This record gives sequence, C-alpha cells and structure tokens, in this order.
Amino acid sequence: MPARINFRSLMKIGPVQIGTHRDRHGRTKDAAVCTTDGCGWSSDYSSSTAAQLAARSHRCRVS
Repeated sequence: MPARINFRSLMKIGPVQIGTHRDRHGRTKDAAVCTTDGCGWSSDYSSSTAAQLAARSHRCRVS
C-alpha cells in the first residue's frame, strides 16, 4: 500500500500548485503540480524557491 502524502504550505501560481511534503526518507520536499486536465506535469524540488521558479516558467502544452 502506498504511503499517504500530506501536503502543507499550499500555494498556487497560475495553473501550477506548490506544496511542501515529507518524502519516504523523512526529508522535506516541495512539489510543483500542474492542475490543468490532461497536462500531467509534476516535479519534486529540494527548495520552495526552485518549485516557485518552475511554476512560473511552466507552459502547458494542453490547448
């Protein structure tokens, strides 16, 4: 059964949502996820600043 991921410090920049969570090793990570239907882009970052930069520069290819 997969581990339950609890996000905190949620923020939204355009269609991208950023949240802080702990990975399975107990390290704090920041995830950036595009909420547009059909996009499917997401990535984990070690800092909130990197996640915010990725959110600002993300361009959806979904029309």
